[in-house]
Amino acid sequence: MMNARQTLPRAMLLDMDGTLTRPMLDFPAIKQEMGIGQRPILEALAELDGAARAAALAVLHRHEEHAAENSILNAGCHDLLDWLERRKIGTALITRNSRQSVRTVCRRHGLKISIVISREDAPFKPQPDALHLACRRLGVDHQQAWMVGDGQYDVEAGLAAGMNTVWISHRREKPFDAQPWQTVVGLPELLAMLQSLEELT
Repeated sequence: MMNARQTLPRAMLLDMDGTLTRPMLDFPAIKQEMGIGQRPILEALAELDGAARAAALAVLHRHEEHAAENSILNAGCHDLLDWLERRKIGTALITRNSRQSVRTVCRRHGLKISIVISREDAPFKPQPDALHLACRRLGVDHQQAWMVGDGQYDVEAGLAAGMNTVWISHRREKPFDAQPWQTVVGLPELLAMLQSLEELT
């Protein structure tokens, strides 16, 4: 539980797929078409080279762009981003997706995000590098930032980065061992938590 000694973050780092948007990607179908078995997609891609890597990457890009073009925001997305903007709390979108798919989603929905870090920009989650890069670009200490996401890699990256980590459960049982600092059902509950914390401080 939060208490009066805790303060609002100076930066909010947000995952995209499943966090700002409804889950967009059919990972089992992508893996099957790429022919990589059940391994994580980006980790499997890193083990390929030459024509095999190019073919697998083309599959991934096609799925990502189709999903981005048809993406639907999760409830409360604009409310949260508008609230953060009014309070001058920096925002960063941190995703394992491609930069192009992020641009498509942001353009489609008019998202106001200070900084975008995709898999092309830094070692991807669950490594903490992208989170630390976002903090440097936003000019905040990592302890002043929250990492928010609906997936295992989001929580693991936030913990590895040494920052408060909020898991969005979407009413699911947590299917991984990493323990987030806070759990919320969705973005409206996250906003309510921020508003309560603002009142405390």
